[in-house]
Amino acid sequence: MSRPLIPAQRRERIQNYLSVHRIAPISELSELLFVSEATIRRDLEWMESEGILVRTHGGAILNQQLQFEPEYQLRAQKNVEEKRAIGALAASLIEDGQIVFINSGTTTTHLIRQIRSGLKCTVVTNNLTAALEVGDGDFDLVLTGGTFQPKSNSVAGRFAIENLSQIYADQAFIGVDGVAIKHGFTVPSSAEAEIIRLMISRTKSSVNIVTDYSKWGVGSNFEIAKIDQVNRIITDDRLGPIVQEALENRAVEVLIASPSLEKT
Repeated sequence: MSRPLIPAQRRERIQNYLSVHRIAPISELSELLFVSEATIRRDLEWMESEGILVRTHGGAILNQQLQFEPEYQLRAQKNVEEKRAIGALAASLIEDGQIVFINSGTTTTHLIRQIRSGLKCTVVTNNLTAALEVGDGDFDLVLTGGTFQPKSNSVAGRFAIENLSQIYADQAFIGVDGVAIKHGFTVPSSAEAEIIRLMISRTKSSVNIVTDYSKWGVGSNFEIAKIDQVNRIITDDRLGPIVQEALENRAVEVLIASPSLEKT
């Protein structure tokens, strides 16, 4: 019979497990390490205090820090099928006659591309990429104006803030760079964070977060909202059940977009 692992060894194996799976249920860790679930909970509590992970109901998520904003083209090439499926599902939620806020980002670009033909709505955005690609859509596109942000191919700053301050929207669709149960929704740019916070504060009905699975457990420098400040999260089918349960326990509706179905 092998000797039981000391705490440091258990925690190393937990971190290794998280680096591969991103999400770790307590029950699985207990079976993997041959210790009680109470012992695993104590290990997770210690690891959270060290900033290694974020505990959730029934498990933990690896804590990843995103301090700098990746270049737009690099982000655009990642998880394309997931982002396309998320964008299609999010676009289907926009109703005729609505005004919607949509911020910058690669997932929100897919959303704007897929607003259905014939829909009469108004999209207010700081997303320059989407603005150049929409073509002759039936919806009205309003650019916020502002100072060009090359890393995100967007605009922000005083002019954008002043223009947004004159508009109320029915819904907001917000792309983020990080999601963690403890730290909420985050982005690496203070200028973009300011835009998003204002969009959220001036949304009359539903605030929707659009994000693929790779953003879960990632934390960045600028918080834009707590988990319970949004109404709905639209993500892909690689979201684990532990995270989904944790979100739903906070009264957040979770909609799952399936890339496999989107391709058929």
